[in-house]
Amino acid sequence: MEDLAVTMDRQEPACRSCGAALSHTFADLGMSPLANSYLRPEDLGVRESFYPLRAFVCSTCFLVQLEEFESPEAIFSDYAYFSSYSDSWLEHARRYVEAAVERFALGPHSQVVEIASNDGYLLQYFHARGIPVLGIEPAANVARVAVERGIPTEVRFFGEATARSLAARGVRPQLLLGNNVLAHVPALNDFVRGMSLLLAPGGVVTMEFPHLLRLMELRQFDTIYHEHFSYFSLLAVETVFARHGLALFDVEELPTHGGSLRIFARHAREAGAAPGPRILDLRAREEAAGLARLETYRSFDEQVKRTKRALLRFLIDVKEQGRSVVGYGAAAKGNTLLNFCGVGRDFLDYVVDRSPHKQGLYLPGTHVPILPPDALRETKPDVILILPWNIKEEVMEQMAFVRSWGGRFAVAIPEVTTFP
Repeated sequence: MEDLAVTMDRQEPACRSCGAALSHTFADLGMSPLANSYLRPEDLGVRESFYPLRAFVCSTCFLVQLEEFESPEAIFSDYAYFSSYSDSWLEHARRYVEAAVERFALGPHSQVVEIASNDGYLLQYFHARGIPVLGIEPAANVARVAVERGIPTEVRFFGEATARSLAARGVRPQLLLGNNVLAHVPALNDFVRGMSLLLAPGGVVTMEFPHLLRLMELRQFDTIYHEHFSYFSLLAVETVFARHGLALFDVEELPTHGGSLRIFARHAREAGAAPGPRILDLRAREEAAGLARLETYRSFDEQVKRTKRALLRFLIDVKEQGRSVVGYGAAAKGNTLLNFCGVGRDFLDYVVDRSPHKQGLYLPGTHVPILPPDALRETKPDVILILPWNIKEEVMEQMAFVRSWGGRFAVAIPEVTTFP
């Protein structure tokens, strides 16, 4: 308890975007382990590290963010998430590549660089078209899979130093992209400054990340975990990009991860960098929703607590009826949900996951075992709680066989809902 007291009594943290002191809580999810710190059987008797999972909102630039309790090297150097195990995510990547090639006239003369390229899930589609690609991926175990696919990949973290090193070798991409990486960066200004340095004249940056407005509207608090250092609105991301000479000229609203943004940016000094109509429209909608007012953020914490109580009531009712419950998807968001709600093996018998890299391990904190999907056929559970609710349609289609014994699906976000 002494360590916890010292942690909680520390000086107020500073905003990683503008440097202002952070004193306003957005959501307090208690103490939690790192969401992707899965356990081997021999680790179950070893003490786990838990850290405060408290999101703040900056009263100056309105960036929602966590403190940094663990280094990116400790979190991402050996990573359990492989993008290629989601069919819907692969299709999302394929459509992006098709649209980008046409919109930006990319071809063999072009260069595409992806930051946090994972296992080559996206760059493979550019590569198949004969477009030169390079992946930057800090997790060596994940990058190895990309290289085996023929995708050139460098194992390193991205920031100003990496950008200068690559540029000195002649790497200046016409398209510089990153999907679900911006939120994972503690040194936000260094990262965005690096993108500005690396991007070729006339080039385009695209970044995808969960949209804070949707997170708040749908109470998606389970997307808050230590690996996600920041949570962006359009207003907040425009501010940090502008600080480093990058101007947003377009934005797309996507259904992925419960509602994401794909932003498009150019060097601010170049033609075409003025904000387009979709930028102007979304800015106005965020302002109308109160994202430029501090009081809007203060009400979110109570909504989180109501969702927790609703999930626990549902699980208690199901178990008292003598029915069995398992989880689908050993997802990071699921680990936030389960640890915050105190849901362990007293409620969930196990979770299943398609990734062989997770099977045989245990969820952090709750110690729920991770089994292959075939376990569902063997045990015939009554309720399957889908933890990665953002792909619930894909999961229910793949696991439709559970209906043969009367099994039902359920999600907890934005509210407890069951599906026959």
